[in-house]
Parts: sequence; structure tokens; C-alpha cells
Amino acid sequence: MSEVCVRVAVRIRPLLRRELLHRHQVCVRVAPPGSGQVLLGPDRLFSFDHAFGPTAGQDEVYESCVQPLVESLLDGYNATVFCYGQTGSGKTYTLGGGSQDEGGIIDRVAQDVFLLLAERKSDGSVEATVRVSYMELYREELRDLLDMNTDYKELHIREDEKGNTGKKKKKKL
Repeated sequence: MSEVCVRVAVRIRPLLRRELLHRHQVCVRVAPPGSGQVLLGPDRLFSFDHAFGPTAGQDEVYESCVQPLVESLLDGYNATVFCYGQTGSGKTYTLGGGSQDEGGIIDRVAQDVFLLLAERKSDGSVEATVRVSYMELYREELRDLLDMNTDYKELHIREDEKGNTGKKKKKKL
């Protein structure tokens, strides 16, 4: 795996039917295709590790951004896919897919993890425990999306006095 710890991809969704009916205009596009650059309006250029236009399929996004993470998982590395964007920007579609025929990142990761584990286990050299988290942070409230009984208020993000998140270190006496 390369030395880059964080990679950023942007996916531009197509205009929705209601946006087309209201004659909204496309204001963001990948330019030039394959460059990892996005053009906002006529002249604001932004660079990313990956940039996907409205016609990019789930396969292309998964194979470019996530599949290498799955392969590194089985080599002992941790991996996180973090989706960020405003409501309606396409996060759920990218993660969960639009239909059973075109699964999203979650479906593909689960399938690949267990296929790769089965391949490695066939020679008897691998024993694995799989742990998965699917969290939503919305308006500073955290929810475990894999636990249907979890209320937003039940999970808390903990910060120390310096604003750091995570476990507090115990002081040695």
C-alpha cells in the first residue's frame, strides 16, 4: 500500500428530476475527465485524488477508491470510508446503491471481504474476525446505523479539554 494515508474523492451526481423541471443548471463538472479535477462555475478549479462525473457507475467508484482498501484490510491495515456532503448529495446512493442490481460500496465491501477471506482460508493459514461499523453523524448527533434500536442520544462523542476526540488516557501515578 502506498504512503498516502488519506485520499479524497468527489462524486458529482446528476441533476434530479425536480431540479430539471425547475430548470436548474449544472454548475460542477469534472474537467478534464480522468484528471481528478473539478470545475465549479466557469473558473474555479479544485483537485482531488479522484473525481467522478454524473455518469460514473458504482463499479468505477468502488474499484478506484475502495477495493484497494479491502485488499489492504486482509494484510492487517485498518480502513475507513468517510462520506461527507449535504442532504441529497448522493451519500446514501453511493454507500447503499440504487437497486439490488447496482449495489453500493457496503454491498461490494462485504462481498469482497468474504470472498478474499475464503480464498486465503482455503490453504488453512487464515483465521479472521470481521468487525464492521456503520455510523451516521448528523447535526452533532451520532447514530449506529447497524443497530436499529439505537437512538441518536445513546451514543456520545467524547472530547477532552483540548478538543481531541477518542479515549482519554489514564494518568500514571
